[in-house]
Parts: sequence; structure tokens; C-alpha cells
Amino acid sequence: MKTILAAYSGVLKGKGTGSSILSALQDLPSVPWPCRSKMEKHLQVISVLQWVISFLAMGAACTVLLIYMFCTDCWVIAAIYTAWLIFDWNTPKRGGRRSSWVRSWTVWTYFRDYFPIRLIKTHNLLPSRNYIFGYHPHGIFCFGAFCNFGTEATGFTKKFPGIKPSLATLAGNFRLPVLRDYLMSGGICPVNKNSIDYLLSRNGTGNAVVIVVGGAAESLDCAPGMNSVTLRNRKGFVRLALQKGSDLVPVYSFGENDAYKQVIFEEGSWSRLVQRKLQKLLGFAPCLFHGCGLFSDDSWGIVPYCKPITTVVGEPITVPKVEDPTQDMVDLYHAMYIKSLRCLFDKYKTRFGLKESDVLHIQ
Repeated sequence: MKTILAAYSGVLKGKGTGSSILSALQDLPSVPWPCRSKMEKHLQVISVLQWVISFLAMGAACTVLLIYMFCTDCWVIAAIYTAWLIFDWNTPKRGGRRSSWVRSWTVWTYFRDYFPIRLIKTHNLLPSRNYIFGYHPHGIFCFGAFCNFGTEATGFTKKFPGIKPSLATLAGNFRLPVLRDYLMSGGICPVNKNSIDYLLSRNGTGNAVVIVVGGAAESLDCAPGMNSVTLRNRKGFVRLALQKGSDLVPVYSFGENDAYKQVIFEEGSWSRLVQRKLQKLLGFAPCLFHGCGLFSDDSWGIVPYCKPITTVVGEPITVPKVEDPTQDMVDLYHAMYIKSLRCLFDKYKTRFGLKESDVLHIQ
């Protein structure tokens, strides 16, 4: 700085020329600019972290805030929102309130690129039909399911024109203020009979309800390198598909279980028993998991590991409409679904980081 001031002073006094300033600038030490790749990485981490924190804490935090506002001068705002909440209570059961604008936010592209997440299409889907996607495995936070079906980051509507995805999640999330609206804006719906029935029978065609079949129970067994799904006794989604005449589509996300490391307790142990009890009580599984820290991959935290997640949408299984299907019919289509899921896994496993010897375990 002193060099520039000296050169500038020289010019003013007639003792220097423009070359003096140029020479002074050349003598300055170079100041490094922030690396673009590092900036993008930080944005990716922030985009993932905001979703994790929102899913874990937004509902509870907004509930506490709403109650607190009733005790302040802002009680009128709280009362108006509560009245709206009561009026709008059944909207999640009637198709929700999706927003193309929210689904296309730039933040979701950073979310996608953090892992990264990809969506693979294997077959065309007809807009004249409705579908039930069975998503496997659950993982801890279903990152692949949310990114592919709750946003447009991987281009779902471009790959499957005329198909509108609705990711089903815990109904309890839609009882929490603000969080319910945040979820609905992405086309996310409650995983209950009323909601799914509306989408598959009273909302026209071209609907694809995405159900994470293994649910909370499956999340207790997810860990890096694990290729197991909870499916053997999960037949409700097959019965529903028969009742609505909706085609079944197996979906497998390679790498979903690699996002976090988890402490897995043995079946029959006291710790496992507590997890099961809390799962039934709360509706979700209290997993003991960890990712990496916010500033270092070597530390522990809630930021997921940067592991590729590739979601493969398989071939649809044509299902007839049978209002009262027999158990034998349900078992038949359930067996067809399992066979199709196994074939999907075996066909693509070596392309996405697994070995030929790896097998899919059905629990």
C-alpha cells in the first residue's frame, strides 16, 4: 500500500508517470481468491445440512415457537396461523399442495451434487396408468428418495413425462406447523390409506406414489456395505396396488446405506428392544448414527458422507384391478415383485460399486 501511495504521490508532484503506478502494482503480493470448487462444496454441505436439520427439528421448533407467540404481543399472528392450520388440516390427505417452484430450487442441485445422486430410467411409464413405486433401502434419511422424487434436481418429470411423483412419509410430520407446508411443497404426502387412496383413485392418472416399503424397521439395519431390505412380510402395498389397479415398480438405490455409519445392536439385546419399543411409540426408529463433521471429514457429525447414490427405477409390473383380492393373489404378486427387485439389483450391482458375489437379502 505504501508503494502505491508513493507512486501516486510522485505522479501528483510531476515526479512520475503512469508507469510508476503500474510498476507499484506489479510489486504487490498476490491475494488468493476463494476457490470456486471450495465455495461450491460449502454450498453443497449447507444444502444437505439444512434438509437434515429441517427434517429433525423444524416441526418441533415451529411448534414451540407457535405456542410461545400466544404468550406475546404476536398472539394474533399465532391465532391466525392456527385457524389456517385447522382449516387446512385435511389437505395432505387430498393430494397436498405441491409447488413446481419449490421443487426446482437451485439449493436442490447443490444437494444432488454433494453425494452425488443420480436417477436411472430403465423403462417408459404410461401417463394413462397409476403406479406404486416400492423404494429400497430406507437408509437413515432416504436421501435418494427425497432428491429424486421430492425435487426436480435429477429431472424426474423430464425422464418420465406425464408422471407426477408423490413421496409418502410419516403422517405425523403433517401435524407439525410449517414443516407440513414445507413437505407438501415438494409433493410429499402422508403414508396412510386416505392419502394414497386419493392419489390413486380420485386424482386422475399419471400418479406415482413412492412408498419406502421397509420403513422405520429397515433403517435399524442400514449400514455401509449392507444390502438387505425388509420386505418378506410387507404385503400391504401389494394389496393396495390390486385394489386400485396400480402397477408396481421396484426401485433400488445403490449407496443409500453408505451415507451414515450406524451402531447396530443384536436382535434380542436390551438396546434393540428399547429401539423397537420407541419405534412403535414414536413411529420412527431412534438410530444411533453419525456422519462427518461440518469442517472435517475425519470428525463425527450429522453431515452425511459423500458417497454416490444411484436410484434405478425398474420395470413396471402390470397389476389388474381387484376390489377384494384373495390372499393367494396378494402372495402371487408379492412374489413377482420380489423376483423383479432381485433381478434389478443383480443387473445393476456391478455398475454401481458392488461385486458380482454380492446378493440382496430379503428380510
